Amino acid sequence: MLARERKQDVMTRFRTHEKDTGSPEVQIAVLSERIGELTDHFKTHKKDHASRRGLLMMVSKRRRLLDYLKNYDSERYKDVIQKLGIRK
Repeated sequence: MLARERKQDVMTRFRTHEKDTGSPEVQIAVLSERIGELTDHFKTHKKDHASRRGLLMMVSKRRRLLDYLKNYDSERYKDVIQKLGIRK
């Protein structure tokens, strides 16, 4: 789980308006932070297969959100990709 302060920081960087917590950009950014934390977790806990399943589900959800954003508004998609540095 992300710490509350870290999650708030991510939300403030990616929000589209003052009280935005659920836009695709924010959801993608929060998922990316959680994916990064779990990736580090697996460097020391190689046999944690239950958490690995959760990681795969998060990656799939982020992929679906990115596909939605790409079809809905390609400029916002490019902006999120550039800020997160997850694609070329």
